[in-house]
Amino acid sequence: VLFLQIVHILNMTSAKIVSFLLHPEESLHSLQNRIEFETGISTGNQELLLETGICLDPRKPASQCVIDGVRGWDSYMVYLFDKSKTVYDGPFASRSLSDCVNYIVQDSKIQLPIPQLRKVWAEAVHYVIGLKEDYSRLFQGQRAAMLSLLRYNANLIKMKNNMVSASQQLKAKLEFFHQSIRLDLERYSDQMAYGISSEKMLKAWKEMEEKASQCAQAEDIGYLDEQIMALHTEIVELQKSPYARRQGEVMESLEQRAIDLYKQLKARPPDHAYSDSTDMVKIIVQTVQSQDRVLKELFGHLSKLLGCKQKIIDLLPEIEVALNNIKEADSSVMQMQGKRQREIWHLLKIACTQSSSRSLVSSSLEGTASTPAATWLPQGCSGNSAPHPLSSLAAPEDGENFADMIRENVNYLELFSSILQEVRQEQNSMMVS
Repeated sequence: VLFLQIVHILNMTSAKIVSFLLHPEESLHSLQNRIEFETGISTGNQELLLETGICLDPRKPASQCVIDGVRGWDSYMVYLFDKSKTVYDGPFASRSLSDCVNYIVQDSKIQLPIPQLRKVWAEAVHYVIGLKEDYSRLFQGQRAAMLSLLRYNANLIKMKNNMVSASQQLKAKLEFFHQSIRLDLERYSDQMAYGISSEKMLKAWKEMEEKASQCAQAEDIGYLDEQIMALHTEIVELQKSPYARRQGEVMESLEQRAIDLYKQLKARPPDHAYSDSTDMVKIIVQTVQSQDRVLKELFGHLSKLLGCKQKIIDLLPEIEVALNNIKEADSSVMQMQGKRQREIWHLLKIACTQSSSRSLVSSSLEGTASTPAATWLPQGCSGNSAPHPLSSLAAPEDGENFADMIRENVNYLELFSSILQEVRQEQNSMMVS
């Protein structure tokens, strides 16, 4: 018996307690199946909360419901909520009266002997204390729901901060991307007349600019921010509400009055005197009425808590989708920026290659000009006596010499063309590499 573990489940939808004897190493899923059989709430809709607002972990055994501590394992309660409902229909009917207490409630002026009246009043005091404890347990369930809501809200704030941070980073990157691509397009247009041009690359850059404008839609999280701020305001109001605090002062006062009445009756000698139960019945009626009032307020506040929690549950996937969209847009912008920078460096490589080719052509021409004059001068001229530049011009009547000069110029043109062809082949091989 000492090693038995009992778990008490307070069904917040019916205000009734169900208790289960836990089997050794029983899983939480097994316990939930037993709860479903007793309460009618399916395992998928069950939410089991500890007093701290922590939801039971399905990966752990059912013994996590029983907490060893100073209060003793039998004083802890697990609170059962139905996730398919956000509006609870309380207040619920008060606990039933015993036959003895119901007897004096039906006729409070009936005279009973003192010894018998002591027993009846003792049960009446127990009934009043039970009403107050019922409210206290339900209030603890409401408090567990509030703590659970605050945990969800903390997770919401964390996700919101991540979303806002990612949105701001995306916004900054988009601004930088737009400014840099506009400058690149301006500089590219300026050099097209005398530099390098590529219609395909220019079209790709303009498409990048349009795609970046579309990525800006991902940073628009204003509608989500408004909903989150509205939820924060609602949660703060729920925390400030007087119904979020214990409202059982009246019931506690009535409880003490009932105990005092019983003590007064107990102090009377057990003679043959008789007395009625008018004062005790008044306390019972007032306690029932007070419980009805505070339970109505409690369940109204609890419904608001659960409704707010459901809003957070519905909002979390939307924030996750928005965060993923921001990350995808951010990645797309960085890829476009990297692609454009690689293309700019490729243009720079082509420009450097062309500059090197021009230098190579100039050096080749200079080397050709420095070859022996005999290879460049017309035949018949001596190697040491170079004629005056004007003397190479043929006279109008000297047709044979003029034809020779034309043939020599054609030879020079073919030689120059072969040199240019070699330079171009070398340039193409460098661009391919």
